Amino acid sequence: MKCKRFSALLVVGFVTSCAAQQSPQLPPAISSTVVVVGSPNAVTLGESSRSVVVMDMQEHPRAFQTIEDRLRTDSSTYIEQRGAGGAQADISMRGTSFEQTLVLINGLRINDAQTAHHNLDLPVPMDAMSSIEVLHGSGSTLYGSDAMGGVVDFTTAAPETIALRLRTAVGSFGENDQAITGSITGKKWSELASGERNFSTGFIPDRDYRNENASSETRWKTLLGESDILLAGSDRAFGADQFYGNYNSWERTKGWFASIRQGLGEKTDAAFGYRRHSDNFVLLRDDPAFYANQHIDQSWQGALRRSEHLGAKSSIFYGLEGDGDAIQSNNLGRHARNWGAGYLDADMQWRNVSLTAGLRQEIISGGYHVTSPALAGSYWLGSSVKARASLGYGFRLPTYTDLYYSDPSTIGNPNLKPESGWNYEAGADWFVGSRSYLSFTGFYSRQHNTIDYVRPNANSPWQASNLSNLRYAGVEGAWTWQPVRGEQLKLAWTFLSGAQQALHGLQSEYVFNYPVNNAVFEWIVEPVRGYMLHNRVGITQRYQAEAYPVWNAAIVRERGHIHPYLQMSNLSNTGYQEIIGVPMPGRSFTGGVDVLLGKSAR
Repeated sequence: MKCKRFSALLVVGFVTSCAAQQSPQLPPAISSTVVVVGSPNAVTLGESSRSVVVMDMQEHPRAFQTIEDRLRTDSSTYIEQRGAGGAQADISMRGTSFEQTLVLINGLRINDAQTAHHNLDLPVPMDAMSSIEVLHGSGSTLYGSDAMGGVVDFTTAAPETIALRLRTAVGSFGENDQAITGSITGKKWSELASGERNFSTGFIPDRDYRNENASSETRWKTLLGESDILLAGSDRAFGADQFYGNYNSWERTKGWFASIRQGLGEKTDAAFGYRRHSDNFVLLRDDPAFYANQHIDQSWQGALRRSEHLGAKSSIFYGLEGDGDAIQSNNLGRHARNWGAGYLDADMQWRNVSLTAGLRQEIISGGYHVTSPALAGSYWLGSSVKARASLGYGFRLPTYTDLYYSDPSTIGNPNLKPESGWNYEAGADWFVGSRSYLSFTGFYSRQHNTIDYVRPNANSPWQASNLSNLRYAGVEGAWTWQPVRGEQLKLAWTFLSGAQQALHGLQSEYVFNYPVNNAVFEWIVEPVRGYMLHNRVGITQRYQAEAYPVWNAAIVRERGHIHPYLQMSNLSNTGYQEIIGVPMPGRSFTGGVDVLLGKSAR
């Protein structure tokens, strides 16, 4: 019965989406769309042997209200959001937990050492981002801990002209948004600075929020190579009603991120990143003295990477990395750990065959060490169809919350073991001329010592535990088609099946919240006078739950220097929860204007 209902919703969503329409851009060509995540070197979509999705943040920037809305266009990426406006959201992929997805900014780790609930506390404003690159499946060979289900890399934009962008908007539930972004360029240097804030009184009591973030990135060319310094920070305060149990809680997080990247000739690159994050949590907003936590965590990372080219189409990449994190908390205590790694990756191509093999060795304080191998290959069946397959090993260290947290509803476990898993996938890509692109992938994941919070019944607290015998299998498919110029259709669907013997009659808090069916329909069209109309219908069916549709739309004028826009969220007015027990907002509207100066208009 549930499958029939989901199929019916699929048809309804498709018909609803087709009533309005999507973008003037061609589907990705074989030799275009540079992909970095999942490969140590920039490769094109046609050269990649992995399942990768690239989202252009500069294409239709006002079609999406938040980063989370962009990520929802990938059916294999599941967002578990607790509040509107990007106040707090978890990200998971292909049925893995939200802690098993690694988040990067320009290839440097942003994952939170305290708790993965803060992994999307991104300090860089949306207008300062260039793209989001999403790798499906394990990526620990290149990126280390946390990359079990996938990797999401947010890349920042490099300015090409002197420009100034101003934006303001108001909307439902007392929403108020402002943003400013400016760029300056010279012969050998550039600067891009951006800041934004958005706040709301909340769609229900104790769900108000205020988000602020800003960044500055300076690039210049030297005799050694390109230098890049990024400084960014964020401040988020929000009502957290029902976020972590039946409490009217309140929370405020602050984040700081700094990175330096330096080219050392044509073959060597060095990078260093530092992140500091604080979390002030109050269990009862109307009685802060009853229970409160203050967590401050810090992390650092350094990397030295080098490449050697073996002929025209083969290369070897290798490097050394060092990482560390520490926490100071009235609840978790004071803890620190460090780890170092070395990796080697070989990329080889022969006519219509490519093969990538990699190995990473990680040594972690406390005597733990892990080896992460990976193997991927592709074969061109003619000039337009590519078959590909890969396997890889991923692992994750427990967060400090997993290990040491304690409150009336949640108990950590200092004896937790790191979790790990093997990921296998095979698929094909079909480039149908320049107007259509199809992709299909089957995948299987086998995990060991998976970390989750379980309990015997609703009257007991959640206890962090290691689970065994978790298995996930699924298929994902995507189709992009441009029927005529100025119009684009995108369809994506991911189906998932899991073996859940690991619970042994216990209740799970996080791991089994994944969608067994997740479908996304997008249609973009430029109908008249430079206006763009965007529709996105998502249909989600979580494990042992009913399917629900959510319809978002936007209309934006993109020509000229003044861009009025209207964003419409949950037009279907669906009552739904991405986190069990945390209701999401109903139908809402945001209207504003985006003014772009100093850059040639479309």
